[in-house]
Amino acid sequence: MVDMNKVLSLHEKNIGVLKIDGTFNVNNRNDLAEAYTPGVADLAKRIEKKPELKERYTISGKLVAIISDGSAVLGLGNVGPAASLPIIEGKALLYKNFANVNVIPLALEQSSVDDIVKTIKTIAPSFAGIHLEDIAAPKVFEIEERLSKELVIPVYHDDQTGTAIVVLAGLINAAKVVNKPLKDLQVVINGIGAAGVATAKILIAAGLKNLTLVDIEGVVKSDNPTYNDYQRKLVANIQQATGAELDDVIDNQDVFIGLSVANVLNKHQVARMSAKPIIFALANPIPEINPKEALEVGAGVVATGSSQWPNQVNNILAFPGLFKGLLASGLKHVDLQLQIEVANALADMVAKPTATKIVPGVFDESVVNNVAQAVLNYAKNKL
Repeated sequence: MVDMNKVLSLHEKNIGVLKIDGTFNVNNRNDLAEAYTPGVADLAKRIEKKPELKERYTISGKLVAIISDGSAVLGLGNVGPAASLPIIEGKALLYKNFANVNVIPLALEQSSVDDIVKTIKTIAPSFAGIHLEDIAAPKVFEIEERLSKELVIPVYHDDQTGTAIVVLAGLINAAKVVNKPLKDLQVVINGIGAAGVATAKILIAAGLKNLTLVDIEGVVKSDNPTYNDYQRKLVANIQQATGAELDDVIDNQDVFIGLSVANVLNKHQVARMSAKPIIFALANPIPEINPKEALEVGAGVVATGSSQWPNQVNNILAFPGLFKGLLASGLKHVDLQLQIEVANALADMVAKPTATKIVPGVFDESVVNNVAQAVLNYAKNKL
C-alpha cells in the first residue's frame, strides 16, 4: 500500500513534481544579449516571415501540452479541473523520466466541445503536440476528431489510443499462449467508453470481427438511442453474440476485455467461456474479477491494469515512446495503422510469451526506444 503521508510530503515539498529549467545560463551581458534582448528581436523578425521557424528556434518545437478538464478520471470519475492536475502532472513527469519528452500540464474548465476546441486551437502555436487526458466520452471523441483535422500537430488521447495499443499488444501474445489464431478470437469488451471504443476500433482494424460490445445498459445495439453515435457505428462492423446482457453473451467467448468497473465478472461466468479463456480485467484500482478466481476456473491468461499481478497492461508502455517518435519523425497524425505498428512492436519485445509474460515490463528501458523506432519506421514509409 502507498503511504499517503509520504505522498503528501513528496508533492508538498516542491509544490508538485515538475519544474521549468533553462538550457542556457545567463552569467554576463553577452549571455543576456544572446538569450534575450537584443538577440531575440532578430529571431522574432525571422519567425514573423516564416512562422514554421518557431519549431527550430523556440521551445514550441519540443513541448507537448497534456490537457484535461477532469471530467472522467480513471477510477475517480468527474473530479473537476483542479483535481485533474495531480494526474496530468504525474504523467508529464513520466514523459520526462522515461522518454525525455517535455510536457506541461494544463487544466481546462469544463465547457462545450466548441469552447474546448477553440481554446486548444488558440494555444496550439506554443506546442509540438497535444495529449488529451481524462475528458469524458462522447465529448472527447468529437474534440479529438476536430483537433486532429484542424491542427497541424499530432493530437493523441491516451485513454483511447494508449489503452487500445497496449491491449492489442497483450492480446497478440495471449493468443499465442493459448494457441488460438488472433483473428478468430471471440471477444467481449465490457465498458464502451473512450477506451472501449478505441479498443474495438483497433481490434477491428487488426482483423478481428467476432466482437460483442457491452456497456452499462447491456449489449450495444445500433438501434438503441441510449448509446452514442460512436458506439452504435462500431456494431455495423462486427459479429455480435446474441443476448441483452453480459451474462447472456459470455458463453464460449475466448476473450473478456474489461474496461469498466470492479467485480462485474465472476468465476462461474469465466468457467462458461471457451477453454483457456483470456481475461483482461483492466479496471483500477479493483479489477473486474480477482485474477486468482479467474485462474482457479481455467483462465489461460489473466492481465490487469495493476502492478500487483503479472501482465500489467498499462498505457505507460505506449505514450512516452509514441510521442518521442512523433516529435522525431514529423508525423502529424496518430492513425490506426500506426497504432497497430506500435502494438506489434510491443508484442515483439516478448520473444516467448507465457501465461505470466505477455507484455514487456513498464520499467524495461528498451520499451521507449522500441516504440519510438516503430513510429520512425512507419513515418519513413508514410511521409
